[in-house]
Amino acid sequence: MAESIGVAVVGTGFGQKVHIPGLQAHHRTEVAAVYHRDLETARTIAAKYSIPHACQTLAEVLALPEVKAVSISTPPFLHYDMAKAALQAGKHLLLEKPTTLNASEAIELYQLAQAKQLSTALDFEFRFVPEWQQLAELLAEGYVGQTRLIKVDWLVSSRADASRSWNWYARKEQGGGALGAIGSHLFDYLAWLFPPVKRLCGRLSTTIPARPDPTTGEMKPVDADDTCTLLLELTDGTPCQATLSAVTYQGRGHWVEIYGDKGTIVLGSNNQKDYVHGFKLWASQNGEPLAEVEIPERLQFPKTYDDGRIAPFIRVVDRWVQSIDQQTSLAPSLQEGVYSQLLMDLTHRSNESGNWVEVPDLISVLQ
Repeated sequence: MAESIGVAVVGTGFGQKVHIPGLQAHHRTEVAAVYHRDLETARTIAAKYSIPHACQTLAEVLALPEVKAVSISTPPFLHYDMAKAALQAGKHLLLEKPTTLNASEAIELYQLAQAKQLSTALDFEFRFVPEWQQLAELLAEGYVGQTRLIKVDWLVSSRADASRSWNWYARKEQGGGALGAIGSHLFDYLAWLFPPVKRLCGRLSTTIPARPDPTTGEMKPVDADDTCTLLLELTDGTPCQATLSAVTYQGRGHWVEIYGDKGTIVLGSNNQKDYVHGFKLWASQNGEPLAEVEIPERLQFPKTYDDGRIAPFIRVVDRWVQSIDQQTSLAPSLQEGVYSQLLMDLTHRSNESGNWVEVPDLISVLQ
C-alpha cells in the first residue's frame, strides 16, 4: 500500500474552508500540522480537525519530520517568502493562486523547485471540474473547427457592497484585486484550452475608491482593481475578449463562449455564491440550435460537497500526489503558475502604458 504524505496547512481562511477538508478526504494525504501566527488560534483549529501539531511559526512547521509537503493558502503577498522557505526545507509545495506578486518571484520559485526536484501544484480548480473537462475534450476533438472568437464574461458581486471592509484585497501592492483573484484562473484555463497568447491589451479599473477600516471605520483608499477588461490575440490569430468584475450586482456569473467555423460551445454558471457549482455546457454544429451536453459519468465527481471548491481541490491534490510519486512535473504546477503570473504582470504593464503588449514564449521566460 502506498505511503501517506504528511502535509502542513499554512493559511487558515481558505485553508479551513477547502484545503483541510480536501486534504483529509484524499486517501494519500494526512494533515500533520496547521500554522497560524496566533498559537491559541492554531490550537483551536488543530483540535477542531484532529490535527496533531499546532504551530505559530513557519520554522516550527518545516522542522517537523512528518511534514513532507506544505499547502499554502495565505494572502498573495505572503506566498513568495513562505513557498521559498518550504522549498528550501525540501518540502513539496501546493500553492494557491495568484502565484506571487510578480513573475520574477514565480520564476525563482519554479527554478528552486526544479533544482531540488520537488513536486509543485497550483490550485487552478477549473481544470478539474467535469463540465470544463468535457469542454476540453470537445475542443481537442475539433468540435468547433477553426476558432473564430473566444468571449469570456466573469461578472460577480462578491465586492459590490461598498461598505465591505478594507483589507489586503484592496491593496495592489499586496496582490489584491479582481485580476489576481479571478484573472489568474482565466489566464490558466486559456493556456490549458487554447494556443498561447501572442499579445494582449488590458484596462484595470477601481470603481470603489475607498472602503471602511474594520477597526476604526475610517475610509481608507483602495488601489487594487475590481474590474478588468482584456483583449487578447492568440498565436493562431484567434481574438479573445474577457470582462472580469467583482462589483457587478446581479452579474451574469461566469461564461465562456467559443465560436468556430464548424460549431459553437457555451459553458456557463450564474451561481453568485459558489464559483464552481452550477456549470452547464451547451454545444451545436452547423448553425443548429444549442443543446445541453450530457457530462459522462467518468468525468463526474465521485462525491460533491456543500462548498463546490472542495471536490475539484481534491483532484488537484490527486494530481500533486501523482507528481510526487512519479517524481515529475504534472500540470498545473509552478510552471503554469509562472505563465498565469506573467500574463497578469503584462496586463498591469498594458494598463499603465495604454498599449498592446507582446507576450514572450514561456520556455524563454523560464530559462
